[in-house]
Amino acid sequence: MAIYKFRITFEDFDDVVREIDIKSNQTFEDLHKAIHRSTGYNAEKSSSFYVSTDNWLKGDEIAYLPSERKKDRVVLMENSKLSGFIEDPHQKFYYIYNFDRPYDFHVELVKIILDADPNIEYPFLAKSSGEAPKIFESSNAAIADPGAAVGAVVGEFDFLNEMNFVPEDTDELEAMGEMGINEEERDEEDESESDEFGDEFSDSDNFEDDSHKDDY
Repeated sequence: MAIYKFRITFEDFDDVVREIDIKSNQTFEDLHKAIHRSTGYNAEKSSSFYVSTDNWLKGDEIAYLPSERKKDRVVLMENSKLSGFIEDPHQKFYYIYNFDRPYDFHVELVKIILDADPNIEYPFLAKSSGEAPKIFESSNAAIADPGAAVGAVVGEFDFLNEMNFVPEDTDELEAMGEMGINEEERDEEDESESDEFGDEFSDSDNFEDDSHKDDY
């Protein structure tokens, strides 16, 4: 039974390297899960290997947990033996892990070992260097950056702080009109304007009365 030695690197993190030995009759799903035992990532994410050229151009797709629209257009990892896709002694695969929050990998066949070691359980992590970058699930986003949520709340109340309000002054906030003016204050202003106009009209009325008196 031949053993394939694959060298796996992150596309954006060259210093993170894994080498995995795996039997030629094992599947891409076996390799997928072996990679994430070595990175610490959750393997139960939609991911794909692509048969690749030497320049990492993607070809045929081999998928794990594909979306509904892709199911009829791809082969599945669990049904695909590695040996069926090895056409070159340095065969390359472009690998995308977790399409929701993707990481891209380069997977290259670097050695073919003709005989399996009976003392090794395959897939086998033959080499590991560099720490895989951390992944924060969306549910933990607030934990990853606790200041973000606080900043958002503070931002919402900035306009109140400028007016010397604090969030606890709920009674005063509820009394505010559309322009941020207290309704009671608005009523007082309206009344004062009415009084001013009333006084002007009353003065003019008196003026008219006086003029008529002069005519007589």
